[in-house]
Amino acid sequence: MDILLLLLFFMVIFAILGFYLFSPNPSDPYFSTLESSIVSLFVLLTTANFPDVMMPSYSRNPWSCVFFIVYLSIELYFIMNLLLAVVFDTFNDIEKRKFKSLLLHKRTAIQHAYRLLISQRSPAGISYRQFEGLMRFYKPRMNAWERYLTFKALNQSNTPLLSLKDFYDIYEVTALKWKAKKNREHWFDELPRTAFLIFKGVNILVKSKAFQYLMYLVVAVNGVWVLAETFMLRGGNFFSKHVPWSSLVFLTIYGVELFLKVAGLGPVEYLSSGWNLFDFSVTAFAFLGLLALAFNMEPFYFIVVLRPLQLLRLFKLKKRYRNVLDTMFELLPRMASLALTLLIFYYSFAIVGMEFFCGILYPNCCNTSTVADAYRWRNRTVGNRTVVEDGYYYLNNFDNILNSFVTLFELTVVNNWYIIMEGVTSQTSHWSRLYFMTFYIVTMVVMTIIVAFILEAFVFRMNFSRKNQDSEVDGGITVEKELSKDELLAVLKLSREARGAAADIPRLLKVLSQMERNEQGTVVFLGRRSRTKSDLSLKMYQEEIRVGAPAPPPRGTGPLPGPASQTIGVRPAVPSGSLRVFFYCLGFF
Repeated sequence: MDILLLLLFFMVIFAILGFYLFSPNPSDPYFSTLESSIVSLFVLLTTANFPDVMMPSYSRNPWSCVFFIVYLSIELYFIMNLLLAVVFDTFNDIEKRKFKSLLLHKRTAIQHAYRLLISQRSPAGISYRQFEGLMRFYKPRMNAWERYLTFKALNQSNTPLLSLKDFYDIYEVTALKWKAKKNREHWFDELPRTAFLIFKGVNILVKSKAFQYLMYLVVAVNGVWVLAETFMLRGGNFFSKHVPWSSLVFLTIYGVELFLKVAGLGPVEYLSSGWNLFDFSVTAFAFLGLLALAFNMEPFYFIVVLRPLQLLRLFKLKKRYRNVLDTMFELLPRMASLALTLLIFYYSFAIVGMEFFCGILYPNCCNTSTVADAYRWRNRTVGNRTVVEDGYYYLNNFDNILNSFVTLFELTVVNNWYIIMEGVTSQTSHWSRLYFMTFYIVTMVVMTIIVAFILEAFVFRMNFSRKNQDSEVDGGITVEKELSKDELLAVLKLSREARGAAADIPRLLKVLSQMERNEQGTVVFLGRRSRTKSDLSLKMYQEEIRVGAPAPPPRGTGPLPGPASQTIGVRPAVPSGSLRVFFYCLGFF
Protein backbone atom coordinates (compact mmCIF):
# COMPACT_ATOMS: atom_id res chain seq x y z
CA MET A 1 0.00 0.00 0.00
CA ASP A 2 2.85 2.41 0.79
CA ILE A 3 4.35 1.94 -2.68
CA LEU A 4 0.96 2.49 -4.34
CA LEU A 5 0.41 5.68 -2.34
CA LEU A 6 3.87 6.85 -3.36
CA LEU A 7 3.01 6.08 -6.99
CA LEU A 8 -0.23 8.07 -6.84
CA PHE A 9 1.45 10.90 -4.91
CA PHE A 10 4.03 11.51 -7.63
CA MET A 11 1.33 11.18 -10.27
CA VAL A 12 -0.75 13.96 -8.68
CA ILE A 13 2.33 16.18 -8.24
CA PHE A 14 3.28 15.78 -11.90
CA ALA A 15 -0.36 16.27 -12.96
CA ILE A 16 -0.47 19.65 -11.19
CA LEU A 17 2.89 20.59 -12.67
CA GLY A 18 1.81 19.48 -16.15
CA PHE A 19 -1.41 21.46 -15.88
CA TYR A 20 0.46 24.69 -15.14
CA LEU A 21 3.08 24.02 -17.81
CA PHE A 22 0.96 22.83 -20.74
CA SER A 23 -2.64 24.06 -20.23
CA PRO A 24 -1.88 27.44 -21.88
CA ASN A 25 -1.39 25.51 -25.13
CA PRO A 26 -4.87 25.40 -26.76
CA SER A 27 -3.80 22.57 -29.09
CA ASP A 28 -2.90 20.29 -26.16
CA PRO A 29 -6.04 18.37 -25.02
CA TYR A 30 -4.11 16.20 -22.56
CA PHE A 31 -3.53 18.88 -19.91
CA SER A 32 -6.44 21.28 -20.47
CA THR A 33 -7.86 20.55 -16.98
CA LEU A 34 -6.48 18.99 -13.83
CA GLU A 35 -8.73 15.97 -14.37
CA SER A 36 -7.45 15.41 -17.90
CA SER A 37 -3.88 15.85 -16.61
CA ILE A 38 -4.34 13.09 -14.01
CA VAL A 39 -6.01 10.79 -16.55
CA SER A 40 -3.31 11.44 -19.17
CA LEU A 41 -0.48 10.70 -16.72
CA PHE A 42 -2.28 7.60 -15.44
CA VAL A 43 -2.50 6.30 -19.00
CA LEU A 44 1.12 7.36 -19.57
CA LEU A 45 2.13 5.11 -16.68
CA THR A 46 0.98 2.19 -18.84
CA THR A 47 2.84 3.71 -21.87
CA ALA A 48 -0.33 3.25 -23.94
CA ASN A 49 -0.48 6.92 -25.05
CA PHE A 50 3.22 7.61 -25.40
CA PRO A 51 4.54 9.59 -27.26
CA ASP A 52 1.15 10.97 -28.37
CA VAL A 53 0.65 12.71 -25.02
CA MET A 54 3.98 14.50 -25.39
CA MET A 55 3.80 15.65 -29.01
CA PRO A 56 1.56 18.79 -28.69
CA SER A 57 3.83 20.35 -26.07
CA TYR A 58 6.97 19.00 -27.75
CA SER A 59 6.01 20.77 -30.99
CA ARG A 60 6.01 24.12 -29.21
CA ASN A 61 9.01 23.61 -26.93
CA PRO A 62 11.47 20.70 -27.38
CA TRP A 63 12.54 21.05 -23.72
CA SER A 64 9.08 19.88 -22.62
CA CYS A 65 10.25 16.30 -23.23
CA VAL A 66 12.23 16.58 -19.96
CA PHE A 67 8.94 16.56 -18.03
CA PHE A 68 7.84 13.27 -19.56
CA ILE A 69 11.28 11.66 -19.33
CA VAL A 70 11.55 12.49 -15.63
CA TYR A 71 7.99 11.32 -14.97
CA LEU A 72 8.49 7.97 -16.71
CA SER A 73 11.89 7.48 -15.09
CA ILE A 74 10.44 7.95 -11.60
CA GLU A 75 7.04 6.30 -11.98
CA LEU A 76 7.62 3.53 -14.51
CA TYR A 77 11.26 2.56 -14.15
CA PHE A 78 11.82 3.22 -10.45
CA ILE A 79 8.60 2.98 -8.42
CA MET A 80 7.05 0.18 -10.49
CA ASN A 81 10.22 -1.90 -10.22
CA LEU A 82 10.42 -1.01 -6.54
CA LEU A 83 6.90 -2.42 -6.18
CA LEU A 84 8.05 -5.66 -7.80
CA ALA A 85 11.09 -5.81 -5.50
CA VAL A 86 8.95 -5.28 -2.39
CA VAL A 87 6.41 -7.89 -3.48
CA PHE A 88 9.18 -10.37 -4.34
CA ASP A 89 10.90 -9.87 -0.98
CA THR A 90 7.58 -10.21 0.85
CA PHE A 91 6.70 -13.31 -1.13
CA ASN A 92 10.09 -14.86 -0.40
CA ASP A 93 9.65 -14.21 3.33
CA ILE A 94 6.17 -15.71 3.24
CA GLU A 95 7.51 -18.86 1.59
CA LYS A 96 10.10 -19.23 4.36
CA ARG A 97 7.50 -18.60 7.06
CA LYS A 98 5.18 -21.15 5.45
CA PHE A 99 7.94 -23.74 5.42
CA LYS A 100 8.84 -22.93 9.03
CA SER A 101 5.21 -23.19 10.13
CA LEU A 102 4.74 -26.52 8.34
CA LEU A 103 7.97 -27.87 9.82
CA LEU A 104 6.92 -26.79 13.31
CA HIS A 105 3.53 -28.41 12.84
CA LYS A 106 5.08 -31.69 11.68
CA ARG A 107 7.59 -31.73 14.53
CA THR A 108 4.87 -31.09 17.11
CA ALA A 109 2.75 -33.93 15.71
CA ILE A 110 5.74 -36.29 15.63
CA GLN A 111 6.66 -35.45 19.24
CA HIS A 112 3.09 -36.03 20.37
CA ALA A 113 2.95 -39.41 18.59
CA TYR A 114 6.35 -40.37 20.01
CA ARG A 115 5.22 -39.53 23.53
CA LEU A 116 2.18 -41.78 23.11
CA LEU A 117 4.12 -44.70 21.62
CA ILE A 118 6.96 -45.03 24.11
CA SER A 119 6.23 -47.28 27.07
CA GLN A 120 7.54 -47.62 30.59
CA ARG A 121 9.34 -50.84 29.62
CA SER A 122 11.14 -49.11 26.73
CA PRO A 123 11.25 -45.36 27.45
CA ALA A 124 14.32 -44.93 25.24
CA GLY A 125 12.45 -45.42 21.99
CA ILE A 126 9.70 -47.08 19.94
CA SER A 127 9.80 -50.84 19.44
CA TYR A 128 8.85 -52.44 16.13
CA ARG A 129 5.64 -53.91 17.58
CA GLN A 130 4.46 -50.42 18.61
CA PHE A 131 5.57 -48.96 15.28
CA GLU A 132 3.69 -51.63 13.34
CA GLY A 133 0.54 -50.87 15.30
CA LEU A 134 0.89 -47.21 14.35
CA MET A 135 1.41 -48.04 10.66
CA ARG A 136 -1.72 -50.22 10.59
CA PHE A 137 -3.74 -47.07 11.29
CA TYR A 138 -1.58 -44.44 9.55
CA LYS A 139 -0.86 -46.47 6.38
CA PRO A 140 -3.41 -49.32 6.34
CA ARG A 141 -2.52 -50.34 2.76
CA MET A 142 1.10 -51.07 3.66
CA ASN A 143 1.93 -54.77 3.68
CA ALA A 144 4.04 -56.41 6.37
CA TRP A 145 7.47 -56.16 4.77
CA GLU A 146 6.83 -52.55 3.72
CA ARG A 147 6.16 -51.69 7.35
CA TYR A 148 9.35 -53.45 8.39
CA LEU A 149 11.33 -51.73 5.61
CA THR A 150 9.96 -48.38 6.76
CA PHE A 151 11.04 -49.15 10.33
CA LYS A 152 14.47 -50.21 9.11
CA ALA A 153 14.86 -47.10 6.92
CA LEU A 154 13.96 -44.88 9.88
CA ASN A 155 16.31 -46.68 12.26
CA GLN A 156 19.57 -44.88 11.50
CA SER A 157 21.04 -45.77 14.91
CA ASN A 158 20.81 -49.55 14.17
CA THR A 159 19.27 -50.30 17.57
CA PRO A 160 16.09 -52.27 18.36
CA LEU A 161 14.30 -49.00 19.22
CA LEU A 162 13.49 -45.88 17.21
CA SER A 163 14.79 -42.70 18.80
CA LEU A 164 13.03 -39.37 18.47
CA LYS A 165 15.70 -38.21 16.02
CA ASP A 166 14.97 -41.24 13.82
CA PHE A 167 11.21 -40.76 14.18
CA TYR A 168 11.42 -37.19 12.85
CA ASP A 169 11.76 -38.56 9.29
CA ILE A 170 8.53 -40.56 9.36
CA TYR A 171 6.66 -38.31 6.89
CA GLU A 172 9.41 -38.63 4.29
CA VAL A 173 10.14 -42.35 4.77
CA THR A 174 6.49 -43.45 4.73
CA ALA A 175 6.14 -41.79 1.32
CA LEU A 176 8.62 -44.27 -0.20
CA LYS A 177 7.29 -46.87 -2.63
CA TRP A 178 9.13 -50.17 -2.06
CA LYS A 179 9.95 -52.66 -4.79
CA ALA A 180 12.28 -55.63 -4.82
CA LYS A 181 15.50 -54.89 -6.65
CA LYS A 182 15.95 -57.11 -9.65
CA ASN A 183 19.09 -59.18 -9.81
CA ARG A 184 19.59 -58.44 -13.46
CA GLU A 185 20.86 -55.03 -14.54
CA HIS A 186 19.02 -54.95 -17.86
CA TRP A 187 15.80 -56.44 -19.09
CA PHE A 188 17.66 -58.56 -21.66
CA ASP A 189 20.21 -60.15 -19.29
CA GLU A 190 18.50 -63.55 -19.36
CA LEU A 191 18.13 -63.72 -23.16
CA PRO A 192 20.34 -66.01 -25.28
CA ARG A 193 23.88 -64.75 -25.85
CA THR A 194 23.33 -63.56 -29.43
CA ALA A 195 20.21 -61.58 -28.51
CA PHE A 196 21.94 -60.32 -25.36
CA LEU A 197 24.88 -58.94 -27.35
CA ILE A 198 22.53 -57.24 -29.84
CA PHE A 199 20.42 -55.54 -27.18
CA LYS A 200 23.52 -54.69 -25.14
CA GLY A 201 24.94 -52.88 -28.16
CA VAL A 202 21.65 -51.02 -28.66
CA ASN A 203 21.68 -50.06 -24.97
CA ILE A 204 25.21 -48.66 -25.23
CA LEU A 205 24.23 -46.82 -28.42
CA VAL A 206 21.14 -45.04 -27.06
CA LYS A 207 22.97 -44.03 -23.87
CA SER A 208 25.96 -42.59 -25.73
CA LYS A 209 26.51 -38.85 -26.03
CA ALA A 210 27.09 -39.18 -29.78
CA PHE A 211 23.61 -40.66 -30.31
CA GLN A 212 22.00 -37.93 -28.20
CA TYR A 213 23.77 -35.10 -30.03
CA LEU A 214 22.95 -36.71 -33.37
CA MET A 215 19.25 -36.62 -32.45
CA TYR A 216 19.60 -33.00 -31.30
CA LEU A 217 21.06 -32.22 -34.72
CA VAL A 218 18.15 -33.98 -36.44
CA VAL A 219 15.64 -32.03 -34.32
CA ALA A 220 17.41 -28.74 -35.14
CA VAL A 221 17.44 -29.53 -38.88
CA ASN A 222 13.77 -30.49 -38.67
CA GLY A 223 13.01 -27.18 -36.98
CA VAL A 224 14.87 -25.19 -39.64
CA TRP A 225 13.09 -27.17 -42.36
CA VAL A 226 9.64 -26.51 -40.86
CA LEU A 227 10.54 -22.82 -40.52
CA ALA A 228 11.63 -22.66 -44.17
CA GLU A 229 8.46 -24.45 -45.32
CA THR A 230 6.29 -22.10 -43.28
CA PHE A 231 8.14 -19.05 -44.59
CA MET A 232 7.51 -20.09 -48.20
CA LEU A 233 3.79 -20.66 -47.62
CA ARG A 234 1.31 -18.08 -48.79
CA GLY A 235 -2.34 -17.58 -47.96
CA GLY A 236 -4.84 -20.26 -48.78
CA ASN A 237 -4.97 -23.93 -47.94
CA PHE A 238 -1.87 -24.75 -45.90
CA PHE A 239 -2.57 -28.49 -45.82
CA SER A 240 -1.71 -30.34 -48.99
CA LYS A 241 -3.45 -33.61 -49.71
CA HIS A 242 -0.06 -35.15 -50.46
CA VAL A 243 2.22 -36.18 -47.63
CA PRO A 244 5.50 -34.20 -47.91
CA TRP A 245 8.61 -36.35 -48.25
CA SER A 246 10.42 -34.34 -45.56
CA SER A 247 7.80 -35.31 -42.98
CA LEU A 248 8.21 -38.96 -43.91
CA VAL A 249 11.99 -38.75 -43.53
CA PHE A 250 11.96 -37.06 -40.14
CA LEU A 251 9.13 -39.21 -38.82
CA THR A 252 11.04 -42.33 -39.89
CA ILE A 253 14.11 -41.10 -38.00
CA TYR A 254 12.04 -40.40 -34.87
CA GLY A 255 10.37 -43.79 -35.18
CA VAL A 256 13.74 -45.56 -35.44
CA GLU A 257 14.97 -43.61 -32.39
CA LEU A 258 11.89 -44.62 -30.42
CA PHE A 259 12.30 -48.28 -31.41
CA LEU A 260 16.01 -48.28 -30.48
CA LYS A 261 15.35 -46.69 -27.09
CA VAL A 262 12.58 -49.13 -26.23
CA ALA A 263 14.78 -52.04 -27.33
CA GLY A 264 17.88 -50.80 -25.51
CA LEU A 265 16.30 -49.53 -22.30
CA GLY A 266 13.24 -51.71 -22.06
CA PRO A 267 9.63 -50.46 -21.97
CA VAL A 268 9.60 -49.86 -18.21
CA GLU A 269 12.82 -47.81 -18.08
CA TYR A 270 11.87 -45.97 -21.27
CA LEU A 271 8.46 -44.90 -19.98
CA SER A 272 9.87 -43.91 -16.58
CA SER A 273 11.49 -40.82 -18.14
CA GLY A 274 9.37 -37.71 -18.64
CA TRP A 275 11.38 -36.65 -21.69
CA ASN A 276 10.88 -40.08 -23.29
CA LEU A 277 7.14 -39.81 -22.69
CA PHE A 278 7.21 -36.39 -24.34
CA ASP A 279 9.15 -37.76 -27.35
CA PHE A 280 6.73 -40.67 -27.67
CA SER A 281 3.69 -38.35 -27.54
CA VAL A 282 5.05 -35.93 -30.14
CA THR A 283 6.08 -38.77 -32.46
CA ALA A 284 2.66 -40.40 -32.10
CA PHE A 285 0.90 -37.11 -32.87
CA ALA A 286 3.16 -36.56 -35.90
CA PHE A 287 2.25 -40.03 -37.17
CA LEU A 288 -1.47 -39.31 -36.67
CA GLY A 289 -1.02 -36.01 -38.51
CA LEU A 290 0.48 -37.78 -41.51
CA LEU A 291 -2.40 -40.25 -41.48
CA ALA A 292 -4.81 -37.31 -41.47
CA LEU A 293 -3.06 -35.86 -44.52
CA ALA A 294 -2.76 -39.19 -46.32
CA PHE A 295 -6.44 -40.10 -45.91
CA ASN A 296 -7.74 -36.52 -46.23
CA MET A 297 -9.26 -36.44 -42.73
CA GLU A 298 -9.75 -32.65 -42.49
CA PRO A 299 -11.07 -32.57 -38.88
CA PHE A 300 -7.69 -33.92 -37.73
CA TYR A 301 -5.47 -31.56 -39.73
CA PHE A 302 -4.79 -29.56 -36.57
CA ILE A 303 -2.50 -32.38 -35.37
CA VAL A 304 0.00 -31.39 -38.07
CA VAL A 305 0.49 -28.05 -36.30
CA LEU A 306 2.01 -29.92 -33.32
CA ARG A 307 5.14 -30.91 -35.28
CA PRO A 308 7.29 -27.98 -34.01
CA LEU A 309 6.90 -29.31 -30.45
CA GLN A 310 9.88 -31.56 -31.19
CA LEU A 311 12.05 -28.44 -30.82
CA LEU A 312 11.39 -28.49 -27.07
CA ARG A 313 13.82 -31.42 -26.87
CA LEU A 314 16.63 -28.93 -27.42
CA PHE A 315 15.98 -27.64 -23.90
CA LYS A 316 17.94 -30.66 -22.66
CA LEU A 317 21.13 -29.32 -24.24
CA LYS A 318 21.81 -26.68 -21.61
CA LYS A 319 21.15 -27.03 -17.90
CA ARG A 320 19.80 -23.50 -17.56
CA TYR A 321 17.24 -24.17 -20.27
CA ARG A 322 16.22 -27.32 -18.42
CA ASN A 323 15.83 -25.26 -15.25
CA VAL A 324 13.51 -22.85 -17.11
CA LEU A 325 11.39 -25.66 -18.50
CA ASP A 326 11.39 -27.60 -15.21
CA THR A 327 10.35 -24.44 -13.36
CA MET A 328 7.48 -23.98 -15.78
CA PHE A 329 6.26 -27.55 -15.27
CA GLU A 330 6.71 -27.21 -11.50
CA LEU A 331 4.62 -24.03 -11.46
CA LEU A 332 1.73 -25.40 -13.50
CA PRO A 333 -0.02 -27.18 -10.60
CA ARG A 334 0.66 -24.29 -8.23
CA MET A 335 -0.81 -21.79 -10.70
CA ALA A 336 -4.31 -23.05 -9.91
CA SER A 337 -4.79 -20.61 -7.02
CA LEU A 338 -3.46 -17.75 -9.16
CA ALA A 339 -5.79 -18.61 -12.04
CA LEU A 340 -8.72 -18.88 -9.63
CA THR A 341 -7.90 -15.48 -8.14
CA LEU A 342 -7.71 -13.85 -11.57
CA LEU A 343 -10.98 -15.52 -12.53
CA ILE A 344 -12.67 -14.12 -9.42
CA PHE A 345 -11.34 -10.61 -10.14
CA TYR A 346 -12.38 -10.83 -13.78
CA TYR A 347 -15.82 -12.13 -12.91
CA SER A 348 -16.39 -9.40 -10.31
CA PHE A 349 -15.36 -6.60 -12.66
CA ALA A 350 -17.25 -8.21 -15.56
CA ILE A 351 -20.50 -8.22 -13.56
CA VAL A 352 -19.99 -4.57 -12.54
CA GLY A 353 -19.16 -3.66 -16.14
CA MET A 354 -22.28 -5.38 -17.45
CA GLU A 355 -24.43 -3.56 -14.89
CA PHE A 356 -23.12 -0.11 -15.83
CA PHE A 357 -21.97 -0.33 -19.47
CA CYS A 358 -24.13 -2.98 -21.16
CA GLY A 359 -25.34 -1.88 -24.61
CA ILE A 360 -23.57 1.49 -24.74
CA LEU A 361 -20.80 0.56 -27.21
CA TYR A 362 -21.89 -0.01 -30.82
CA PRO A 363 -20.78 1.08 -34.31
CA ASN A 364 -20.51 4.88 -34.64
CA CYS A 365 -21.36 5.28 -30.96
CA CYS A 366 -18.59 7.70 -30.06
CA ASN A 367 -18.55 10.29 -32.86
CA THR A 368 -18.23 13.16 -30.37
CA SER A 369 -15.18 11.72 -28.59
CA THR A 370 -11.46 11.88 -29.34
CA VAL A 371 -11.47 8.15 -30.19
CA ALA A 372 -14.30 8.29 -32.73
CA ASP A 373 -12.23 6.66 -35.49
CA ALA A 374 -11.76 3.51 -33.40
CA TYR A 375 -15.55 3.01 -33.18
CA ARG A 376 -16.46 4.13 -36.71
CA TRP A 377 -18.20 1.80 -39.14
CA ARG A 378 -19.34 3.13 -42.47
CA ASN A 379 -19.27 2.47 -46.20
CA ARG A 380 -17.42 4.99 -48.33
CA THR A 381 -17.28 5.06 -52.13
CA VAL A 382 -13.80 5.54 -53.57
CA GLY A 383 -13.89 5.62 -57.35
CA ASN A 384 -15.82 2.60 -58.55
CA ARG A 385 -15.55 0.54 -55.38
CA THR A 386 -16.95 0.68 -51.87
CA VAL A 387 -14.51 0.85 -48.97
CA VAL A 388 -15.60 -0.16 -45.47
CA GLU A 389 -14.10 1.93 -42.67
CA ASP A 390 -14.22 -0.29 -39.62
CA GLY A 391 -12.53 0.58 -36.33
CA TYR A 392 -13.64 -2.68 -34.67
CA TYR A 393 -13.37 -1.26 -31.12
CA TYR A 394 -17.14 -1.41 -30.70
CA LEU A 395 -16.61 -5.18 -30.37
CA ASN A 396 -14.90 -4.54 -27.02
CA ASN A 397 -18.05 -4.15 -24.96
CA PHE A 398 -19.80 -5.39 -21.84
CA ASP A 399 -22.93 -6.78 -23.49
CA ASN A 400 -22.41 -10.31 -22.13
CA ILE A 401 -20.05 -12.19 -19.84
CA LEU A 402 -17.84 -13.50 -22.67
CA ASN A 403 -17.36 -10.07 -24.26
CA SER A 404 -16.70 -8.63 -20.81
CA PHE A 405 -13.94 -11.16 -20.12
CA VAL A 406 -12.30 -10.46 -23.48
CA THR A 407 -12.52 -6.70 -22.90
CA LEU A 408 -11.01 -7.02 -19.42
CA PHE A 409 -8.17 -9.12 -20.80
CA GLU A 410 -7.47 -6.38 -23.35
CA LEU A 411 -7.40 -3.89 -20.48
CA THR A 412 -4.92 -6.15 -18.67
CA VAL A 413 -2.58 -6.16 -21.67
CA VAL A 414 -2.91 -2.30 -21.61
CA ASN A 415 -2.22 -1.74 -25.32
CA ASN A 416 -4.65 1.02 -26.37
CA TRP A 417 -6.75 0.34 -23.28
CA TYR A 418 -7.50 4.03 -22.93
CA ILE A 419 -9.46 3.89 -26.22
CA ILE A 420 -11.97 1.54 -24.56
CA MET A 421 -12.06 3.76 -21.47
CA GLU A 422 -12.62 6.96 -23.46
CA GLY A 423 -15.30 5.29 -25.59
CA VAL A 424 -17.25 4.27 -22.49
CA THR A 425 -16.67 7.69 -20.89
CA SER A 426 -18.05 9.50 -23.94
CA GLN A 427 -21.28 7.51 -23.65
CA THR A 428 -21.65 7.77 -19.86
CA SER A 429 -19.75 10.20 -17.61
CA HIS A 430 -16.23 11.01 -16.50
CA TRP A 431 -16.76 8.94 -13.36
CA SER A 432 -16.61 5.82 -15.52
CA ARG A 433 -12.84 6.24 -15.63
CA LEU A 434 -12.71 5.16 -11.97
CA TYR A 435 -13.84 1.67 -13.02
CA PHE A 436 -11.02 1.27 -15.53
CA MET A 437 -8.36 2.84 -13.30
CA THR A 438 -9.37 0.66 -10.35
CA PHE A 439 -9.24 -2.42 -12.55
CA TYR A 440 -5.77 -1.50 -13.77
CA ILE A 441 -4.44 -0.97 -10.22
CA VAL A 442 -5.90 -4.28 -9.01
CA THR A 443 -4.58 -6.26 -11.97
CA MET A 444 -1.21 -4.50 -11.72
CA VAL A 445 -0.81 -5.71 -8.12
CA VAL A 446 -2.05 -9.21 -8.94
CA MET A 447 0.21 -9.52 -11.99
CA THR A 448 3.14 -8.25 -9.92
CA ILE A 449 2.44 -11.01 -7.41
CA ILE A 450 2.36 -13.55 -10.24
CA VAL A 451 5.70 -12.28 -11.55
CA ALA A 452 7.12 -12.48 -8.02
CA PHE A 453 5.73 -16.02 -7.74
CA ILE A 454 7.53 -17.07 -10.93
CA LEU A 455 10.71 -15.25 -9.91
CA GLU A 456 10.76 -16.93 -6.51
CA ALA A 457 10.37 -20.40 -8.02
CA PHE A 458 13.06 -19.81 -10.65
CA VAL A 459 15.53 -18.12 -8.29
CA PHE A 460 14.96 -20.86 -5.71
CA ARG A 461 15.74 -23.54 -8.29
CA MET A 462 18.81 -21.72 -9.61
CA ASN A 463 20.19 -21.13 -6.10
CA PHE A 464 19.62 -24.76 -5.21
CA SER A 465 21.41 -25.86 -8.39
CA ARG A 466 24.39 -23.65 -7.54
CA LYS A 467 24.60 -24.89 -3.95
CA ASN A 468 24.13 -28.54 -4.91
CA GLN A 469 25.90 -28.95 -8.22
CA ASP A 470 26.69 -32.59 -7.52
CA SER A 471 23.10 -33.62 -6.82
CA GLU A 472 20.39 -34.12 -9.37
CA VAL A 473 17.28 -32.17 -8.45
CA ASP A 474 14.95 -34.28 -10.56
CA GLY A 475 16.47 -37.67 -9.76
CA GLY A 476 14.10 -38.30 -6.87
CA ILE A 477 15.06 -39.95 -3.60
CA THR A 478 16.04 -43.62 -3.45
CA VAL A 479 16.66 -45.69 -0.32
CA GLU A 480 18.11 -49.20 -0.50
CA LYS A 481 17.50 -51.72 2.28
CA GLU A 482 18.37 -55.40 2.52
CA LEU A 483 16.20 -57.97 4.29
CA SER A 484 17.48 -61.37 5.34
CA LYS A 485 15.44 -64.54 5.42
CA ASP A 486 15.49 -64.50 9.23
CA GLU A 487 14.06 -60.98 9.29
CA LEU A 488 11.21 -61.98 6.97
CA LEU A 489 10.49 -65.03 9.14
CA ALA A 490 10.33 -62.77 12.21
CA VAL A 491 7.89 -60.46 10.39
CA LEU A 492 5.84 -63.51 9.36
CA LYS A 493 5.68 -64.70 12.97
CA LEU A 494 4.58 -61.27 14.18
CA SER A 495 1.91 -61.09 11.44
CA ARG A 496 0.48 -64.43 12.55
CA GLU A 497 0.23 -63.17 16.12
CA ALA A 498 -1.28 -59.78 15.23
CA ARG A 499 -4.97 -59.17 14.62
CA GLY A 500 -6.12 -58.27 11.13
CA ALA A 501 -2.81 -59.29 9.51
CA ALA A 502 -4.06 -62.42 7.73
CA ALA A 503 -3.78 -60.75 4.30
CA ASP A 504 -0.04 -60.19 4.77
CA ILE A 505 0.79 -63.85 5.42
CA PRO A 506 0.32 -65.14 1.80
CA ARG A 507 2.46 -62.28 0.46
CA LEU A 508 5.26 -63.02 2.92
CA LEU A 509 5.13 -66.72 2.11
CA LYS A 510 5.34 -65.88 -1.59
CA VAL A 511 8.46 -63.75 -1.06
CA LEU A 512 10.05 -66.49 1.08
CA SER A 513 9.28 -69.15 -1.52
CA GLN A 514 10.85 -67.02 -4.26
CA MET A 515 13.97 -66.59 -2.12
CA GLU A 516 14.21 -70.36 -1.63
CA ARG A 517 13.63 -71.04 -5.32
CA ASN A 518 16.36 -68.57 -6.32
CA GLU A 519 18.59 -69.74 -3.46
CA GLN A 520 18.81 -66.22 -2.04
CA GLY A 521 19.83 -65.51 1.53
CA THR A 522 18.78 -61.89 1.31
CA VAL A 523 16.59 -59.71 -0.87
CA VAL A 524 17.24 -56.03 -1.61
CA PHE A 525 14.37 -53.54 -1.72
CA LEU A 526 14.48 -50.06 -3.26
CA GLY A 527 12.29 -47.30 -1.83
CA ARG A 528 11.65 -44.43 -4.22
CA ARG A 529 9.73 -41.18 -4.06
CA SER A 530 9.81 -37.92 -5.95
CA ARG A 531 11.73 -35.01 -4.51
CA THR A 532 9.32 -32.40 -3.12
CA LYS A 533 9.83 -28.69 -2.60
CA SER A 534 9.91 -29.36 1.13
CA ASP A 535 13.05 -31.47 0.59
CA LEU A 536 14.64 -28.71 -1.45
CA SER A 537 13.61 -26.04 1.07
CA LEU A 538 15.08 -28.00 3.98
CA LYS A 539 18.38 -28.23 2.13
CA MET A 540 18.27 -24.63 0.92
CA TYR A 541 17.47 -23.09 4.30
CA GLN A 542 19.61 -25.41 6.41
CA GLU A 543 21.75 -22.45 7.46
CA GLU A 544 18.71 -20.48 8.60
CA ILE A 545 16.77 -23.40 10.07
CA ARG A 546 18.49 -25.26 12.88
CA VAL A 547 16.82 -28.47 13.97
CA GLY A 548 17.82 -30.31 17.14
CA ALA A 549 16.50 -33.45 18.77
CA PRO A 550 16.23 -33.17 22.55
CA ALA A 551 15.92 -36.11 24.87
CA PRO A 552 12.33 -37.40 25.06
CA PRO A 553 10.33 -36.68 28.20
CA PRO A 554 8.67 -39.36 30.29
CA ARG A 555 5.41 -40.77 29.00
CA GLY A 556 2.45 -38.57 29.79
CA THR A 557 4.31 -35.27 30.14
CA GLY A 558 3.60 -32.11 28.18
CA PRO A 559 4.89 -31.14 24.75
CA LEU A 560 8.54 -31.61 24.03
CA PRO A 561 10.74 -28.55 24.21
CA GLY A 562 13.23 -27.84 21.49
CA PRO A 563 12.68 -27.96 17.78
CA ALA A 564 8.96 -27.38 17.90
CA SER A 565 9.34 -24.10 19.72
CA GLN A 566 12.92 -22.96 19.96
CA THR A 567 15.48 -24.46 17.62
CA ILE A 568 13.88 -23.60 14.29
CA GLY A 569 14.66 -20.04 13.33
CA VAL A 570 13.63 -18.09 10.25
CA ARG A 571 14.00 -14.36 9.86
CA PRO A 572 10.61 -13.00 10.91
CA ALA A 573 9.05 -10.85 8.28
CA VAL A 574 5.44 -9.80 8.19
CA PRO A 575 4.15 -8.24 4.97
CA SER A 576 2.14 -5.08 4.97
CA GLY A 577 -1.61 -5.26 5.37
CA SER A 578 -2.54 -4.86 1.71
CA LEU A 579 -0.04 -7.46 0.56
CA ARG A 580 -1.23 -9.86 3.27
CA VAL A 581 -4.78 -9.54 1.90
CA PHE A 582 -3.67 -10.25 -1.67
CA PHE A 583 -1.42 -13.14 -0.66
CA TYR A 584 -4.26 -14.53 1.43
CA CYS A 585 -6.57 -14.40 -1.58
CA LEU A 586 -3.95 -16.22 -3.62
CA GLY A 587 -3.79 -18.99 -1.04
CA PHE A 588 -0.29 -18.27 0.24
CA PHE A 589 -1.30 -18.01 3.93
